[in-house]
Amino acid sequence: MPSLDSDHTPVPSTSPGSADPLQRERDHLAHSRAALAAMRADVESLDLADVTGNWVNAAILQREMSDRIKALADLAHTPLFFGRLDYLHAPGMDLAEGAEEAGREAPRKGVVVGQGAPPDEVWGREGEQFYIGRRHVHDADGDPMVIDWRAPVSQPFYRASRKDPMDVDLRRRFGYTGGELTAYEDEHLTDAEEVGQASALLTAEIERPRVGPMRDIVATIQPEQDEIVRADVHGTVCVQGAPGTGKTAVGLHRVAYLLYAHRERLARTGTLVIGPNRSFLHYIEQVLPALGELDVAQATVEELVSQVRVSGADPADAAVVKGDARMAQVLQRAVRSGIRMPTEPCVVVRGSRRWRIPAYELEELAQELMDRDIRYGAALAALPQRIAHAVLVKMENGGEAPDDRVQDAVARNPAVKAAVKAIWPAVDPAKLVFRLLSDAAFLAECADGILIPEEQRTVLWAKPPRSVKSAPWSLADAVLVDEARDLVERTHSLGHVVLDEAQDLSPMQYRAVGRRCTTGSATVLGDIAQGTTPWATGTWAEALRHLGKPGSRIEALNKTFRVPSEVIRYASRLLPGIAPDLEPADSVRESHGALTIRHIPAPAPEDTAALNDAAALDATVSATPAALTDAVVAACRETLRQEGSIGLIAADHRVPLLAAALDAAGMPHLAPGTETSAASRLTLVPASLAKGLEYDYVVLDEPAAIVDAEPDPRTGLRRLYVCLTRPVSGLTVLHTRPLPAALAG
Repeated sequence: MPSLDSDHTPVPSTSPGSADPLQRERDHLAHSRAALAAMRADVESLDLADVTGNWVNAAILQREMSDRIKALADLAHTPLFFGRLDYLHAPGMDLAEGAEEAGREAPRKGVVVGQGAPPDEVWGREGEQFYIGRRHVHDADGDPMVIDWRAPVSQPFYRASRKDPMDVDLRRRFGYTGGELTAYEDEHLTDAEEVGQASALLTAEIERPRVGPMRDIVATIQPEQDEIVRADVHGTVCVQGAPGTGKTAVGLHRVAYLLYAHRERLARTGTLVIGPNRSFLHYIEQVLPALGELDVAQATVEELVSQVRVSGADPADAAVVKGDARMAQVLQRAVRSGIRMPTEPCVVVRGSRRWRIPAYELEELAQELMDRDIRYGAALAALPQRIAHAVLVKMENGGEAPDDRVQDAVARNPAVKAAVKAIWPAVDPAKLVFRLLSDAAFLAECADGILIPEEQRTVLWAKPPRSVKSAPWSLADAVLVDEARDLVERTHSLGHVVLDEAQDLSPMQYRAVGRRCTTGSATVLGDIAQGTTPWATGTWAEALRHLGKPGSRIEALNKTFRVPSEVIRYASRLLPGIAPDLEPADSVRESHGALTIRHIPAPAPEDTAALNDAAALDATVSATPAALTDAVVAACRETLRQEGSIGLIAADHRVPLLAAALDAAGMPHLAPGTETSAASRLTLVPASLAKGLEYDYVVLDEPAAIVDAEPDPRTGLRRLYVCLTRPVSGLTVLHTRPLPAALAG
């Protein structure tokens, strides 16, 4: 590999036929940008007036053209290509056949794709050269100038090695400053004498300051990540990823890959990314558009189950029971609780004749529908047709010749409608759950043998609201309504769902997500050690079973590219107590001095006697937060001298106090999810919203307060583990109270 100077400009080896290889690559970048602009202009110039037959088709086509124009945008500060592959042979060539051809003809020289350089100016080995980028770009003749990173020919860029070069002679990585190409590195995969070493450009890209929204990792995807990204669309993949392993980015790039490889199918069935909160989704929302994918929906679990408005919150014990998978059985009983077997016949009058269906026949029809275990609503729609068919059989036996129109008319007959209403009444999911949580007798009937009496009392509303609209629905309640709705009417299934931070979901929430991909596949992303809800996932096998995808592939990402080794080793001290089955992550980044622990002492009493004065002790304790707050503000000011984003993470109840202190110090700060910029780089983050976010530097306020804010010690330590693993370059921990025992050792 060539070395880099202080301006990130390489000292390249000389290549045949070119006095300035770097300028040659810059020229190709300029030509590629011009070609992309021409592609966009071609789409913009299309006249749709004579193509569409009506205004509906015209609107649809116009929207598709608008999306295509957006996808072809040239983002000034986003490199159009980030690498190049020089193949030994043309991809797809039979090597034995190629060797025979070489014996008859002189070896041809490689062609730089899209440049059309004459033979005497072309340099490289036999085969072809491909520039690898975020999207495909071709010239006016249709020849590729940049190959989409998702194309099969691009795969060796991520997976080729000296052990398995995959027919690649040279892999070149490009370095950029802003949108300008400033450097490159070469790796000769078939040169046994070249000494392998870490890529400086790859390391620089990983460590580049994080200002603005989350960016793609398309230039830095590692082999183990690429295997997950390109996994088959028909299978569900679960990724157990330690902090900083890139699991979120892998999930997003997997969506982009699947849309490339199976666009028609997924365009028809739809794709969805589910995140833990809106701040997180706002942070990641620019990744897919940067890769040219604009039609991927995003939602939180709360937005997914929005049949009722969430305005309340459950105590932890109630949320645990409501989130238990046994509630699905309770709801199934509740939905069918209104079914009543008939005791009276159904008599249909048509003209001068009366047709009588006895009660036992009606019972047989209802029992058959119950035994088939179809959706409640589908059975409700089928029952009047079954009764009408029974009437038609009697009419035919009576000498009449009714047709389908007569059956439909009989199904709408008032007597049939009355019989159906009595046997199989309509169910409103929200009203059903409202009754279940308000009526102790009804809950006891539906939960008998499923929930013990204490659990039943736990989920009941202490003071039942007056109506469905006035009910203080919690998220767990909304999930129950969603389950009931699915029992009545099947939920629409998407082609692929990405579920991030999945470890925090309850079994019932997994079921809600699973309903959205019953006929599709899923990518499940998470970290057992970062489960910060009382109902957090115990094992991924259990989670996949609740999702409806048992036996799916489980992959582990244990190499962290984001968190410095000193920081991840410190945070991993907590693992034996919060996730004993997980191995500590390995960091590829040694960064000495990345971790600073500062104890802020409490103000000392004026004299020894005051130690026995309870009032003096109370005053000392109350003064402690002020001293700590001042130290935190000073640490933020000091950290802002560094380049990149800064996250100040604190227990939720400490956030208002810290916000006021930052304002008083004249230090502007942002809320999580707000895009950082060069002028505003400090974000004040409640610990409850830190998950999934990352900052170049993190200042962590009072770890003990973060632990104590959770309902139990394990959850509190897991929350702290999340907060400790947010930095990319440095972590400063400030505390007055004793650190958790695992960290103090």
